[in-house]
Amino acid sequence: GTLVVSGREDPPSHAREGSDDAEEIQDAYWIAMNSSLKCKALSDIFLLFKSSDFITRDLTQPFIHCTDDSPDPSLDYELVLRKWCELIPGAEFRCFVKENKLIGISQRDYTQYYDHISKQHEEICRSIQEFFKKHIQYKFLDEDFVFDVYRDSRGRTWLIDFNPFGEVTDSLLFTWEELTSGKNLKGDHGEGEATEQDYPVFRCTNSKVTVQPSPYLSYRLPKDFVDLSTGEDVHKLIDFLKLVRSNENNF
Repeated sequence: GTLVVSGREDPPSHAREGSDDAEEIQDAYWIAMNSSLKCKALSDIFLLFKSSDFITRDLTQPFIHCTDDSPDPSLDYELVLRKWCELIPGAEFRCFVKENKLIGISQRDYTQYYDHISKQHEEICRSIQEFFKKHIQYKFLDEDFVFDVYRDSRGRTWLIDFNPFGEVTDSLLFTWEELTSGKNLKGDHGEGEATEQDYPVFRCTNSKVTVQPSPYLSYRLPKDFVDLSTGEDVHKLIDFLKLVRSNENNF
């Protein structure tokens, strides 16, 4: 289920593209009806699962970035479904906690520019910090973790989800090198800056010039095409060039 800390009687349960549970199948949204992750039947769920590289990775390599020397434990998987709710993408934020200290906050939908985030970033940062100290700090089982929040139109903060502190979780406008080492987190005027010594660094897309394409666009293409375009598979590129040359010689 979803853990929600607030006084609201109708908590914004989520399963939208921006939420992290939905992120597990974000790479498959293109194959769904109306390019939406909203599922109305069991067949919709199966279609998304079968089309998602992220789900395949989680099922076959759940400990890919772990460094524990012990053998991987056997896991019993559970399918958890959440009620669909329309959320405003510009109101979601990802928060990074290291050693029980909130060190960074990133705009969740970083591919778009939201004017209200740039104008209210200090207020947003402060309210999330207060929410963290009141409801989460020293109460979670681990001291390093990531959590997502949603701020509604009244400025109230809702807890959406928890995620591992590591490369399996999208670091958005940060890099994991920054987050794990602590370097270059303070005084970053280009993407956001902590307003006080004890406040986390806040980063957002600060102009329309820095708007980026969706990171999931490449997943709608066959993997062979992607490998060729990026040069990641040298052997496929060589075979492709040989095929092109052969076709040219035949004309």
